[in-house]
Amino acid sequence: MVQIEEKPAYDSLFEWIGGEERIQELVDRFYDLMDLDSVYTELRAAHGPTLERARQHLFWFLCGWMGGPEYFVERFGHPRLRARHLPFRIGIPERDQWVACMDQAMGEIGVDPQLQQRMKRSFAQVADMMRNV
Repeated sequence: MVQIEEKPAYDSLFEWIGGEERIQELVDRFYDLMDLDSVYTELRAAHGPTLERARQHLFWFLCGWMGGPEYFVERFGHPRLRARHLPFRIGIPERDQWVACMDQAMGEIGVDPQLQQRMKRSFAQVADMMRNV
């Protein structure tokens, strides 16, 4: 007997999370937490005095990474994440704080738990690749 798999409920992570509005909400909560919670001290310090540019870039990146509009690529070309992050000191504390902060933000805005776990795994892999110290 042939087993038929159900079609996923969503065609993309972008659709699953709820589109641009929800990604903006996630990005805003992520950077708000970084500013508000002392547990993210090293992570916040790595971002410099203002977070506005980082907020915009992460929003643009996540939209495309999740299968939505390619705003980041349209403006800057291929993300080249590791190369773009080389000027910043990223060690184990920064990596772990980034993943924890994003996980907390996803939880606080009510991302579907299945999607949250899937994204957390992906974010953890990418964050580990960003380490340069």
